[in-house]
Amino acid sequence: MSDTTANDLAPMPARTLAPAPAGGTPLRGVVQGARNLLSQPAVVKSLPLLGFIALAGLAAIIWVALSAPPSRTLFSGLPDEEKAAVVEALNTAGIANGIDNGTGAVTVGEDDYHRARMLLASQSLPRGGQQGSEVISNMPLGASRAVETERIRSARELDLARTIEGIDVVQSARVHLAVEQPSVFVREQRQPGASVMLTLAPGRTLSDAQVQAIVHLVGSSVPGLSPDDVSVVDQNGRLLSRRGGESAVAERQLATQTAIEDRYRQAIVTMLTPIVGADNFTTEVHAEMDFSEVQSTREGFPENARALASEEGQLSTDAAGGAGAPGGVPGALSNEPPPATQVAAAPGGAVTPAAAEAEGATAAGGRRTENYQRNFAVGREVSVTRQQSGVVKRITVAVALRNPEGARPRSQQELQQLEALVKGAVGFDQNRGDVVALSARAFASAEETPVTWTETAEGLWASPLARNLTAILIALIVVFGLGRPMMKKATTALAQRAETSRAARSQVGGEIASVLADRARSDLEMKVSLEMIEATRDYEQRAALIRSFVRQDPARAALVVRDLIRADAKDGAQNG
Repeated sequence: MSDTTANDLAPMPARTLAPAPAGGTPLRGVVQGARNLLSQPAVVKSLPLLGFIALAGLAAIIWVALSAPPSRTLFSGLPDEEKAAVVEALNTAGIANGIDNGTGAVTVGEDDYHRARMLLASQSLPRGGQQGSEVISNMPLGASRAVETERIRSARELDLARTIEGIDVVQSARVHLAVEQPSVFVREQRQPGASVMLTLAPGRTLSDAQVQAIVHLVGSSVPGLSPDDVSVVDQNGRLLSRRGGESAVAERQLATQTAIEDRYRQAIVTMLTPIVGADNFTTEVHAEMDFSEVQSTREGFPENARALASEEGQLSTDAAGGAGAPGGVPGALSNEPPPATQVAAAPGGAVTPAAAEAEGATAAGGRRTENYQRNFAVGREVSVTRQQSGVVKRITVAVALRNPEGARPRSQQELQQLEALVKGAVGFDQNRGDVVALSARAFASAEETPVTWTETAEGLWASPLARNLTAILIALIVVFGLGRPMMKKATTALAQRAETSRAARSQVGGEIASVLADRARSDLEMKVSLEMIEATRDYEQRAALIRSFVRQDPARAALVVRDLIRADAKDGAQNG
């Protein structure tokens, strides 16, 4: 090492730095500091490793984001307490879940959806909304009458909603009651009304009987509420409760006609499928219906259906000279004795004194009076005839058969036999005007619907293997397609910057060595070191420094030469 100090060196020309611009910002200083840090040799050597670690982490993040199965909404619109219970149950079971920041719905992975539903159903979650009894029990003290009325109405609505939700088709229900306070004026009283909003299970519908049951349930639960004033609506905005009218009657008639046609069509399918095959025929049925309602009443009085119910009468006779009370003009004629009594025989042989007396009185020139009142019970028959509504007037059946491919067409005899079977299946009635048309034709070939790219991609994405492979592929593209060129470019730029820095330092070292060599030639007392010799790039300057070094320290120079000779001999032996 050299003992040269800074005082022994000639003054070096000072390197002036350009002043920082007046408009500089702290950010520019930070950027310059980062550049200086990145230009360090240790940092330059470790940059590829750091870049690889960063790219591996980015690839891992991409893989985790893409390999995760798509989420599916488990429940939406739950209150906070129910939502907390559901999330706690899912976390306890180890099912990954999340909450949508926009809607607040609880979501789970597509693969865990059905398992989560069964788990929550086993724990009776969610437990439903608030009950009506809870609303009444939480009523504050000192509430006004209007507040109490509204609370009671809300409790009734909640109880009705919970009752309607007991139907298996209904997922949730909301009931609104329009009930006004009773008025003392009769003219101002209004009938109450109600509306029901139903959320049905996916793919399920309510039958007319179930809708009517809901209507009558609500109407019977509110005093004074008529079922005609209850409206039922589903989540799609369709009115389910229809009052009596032409539209309702037409829908019932259409439903009846469709049911009858389906029954006939099913009978034909059941008959022909074992004979010709399920795909070798097609059929359509049209039923002409008569929905007219005719009612007739007939009243008749049968001739033989009469009987004597009661009889009241009076028979009186007035004979001349009889034993009755004296009357007339006194004289000889009135004092004559009465004639002798004659006894008449009845048809049965019996003697009727009254008749005999009457006959005798009549024969004697008397007067007979009869006064009878007879009441007869007459039979009355009333018959009411009402014609059945929805009678089938006529049936039209059309059946198309497929001719066997590559074989003889169906014979006329075979078609007649099949036509007879169809007529027997539908109850053919010629007097009614039924028509059965049966024909054999070659069917057109069914073209397969091409599967679109979107459907294929959705089907592949549903597979976990496809999701994982896609995530790995995207991660490799990011690492080798984007990250590697960027890292290579950044490494090359840093290497060039380091080379430029080394060249600048070498140039400065050469200038210093040149100055030291010039001074060593002029000043023989100046100590020359090996570092000074190695820093000199010019041959003449290095030779001058070596001469000065040998002259100043011959022993050390001999040791250096000996080491060099040994190193050369060792290298030659290894090469030989």
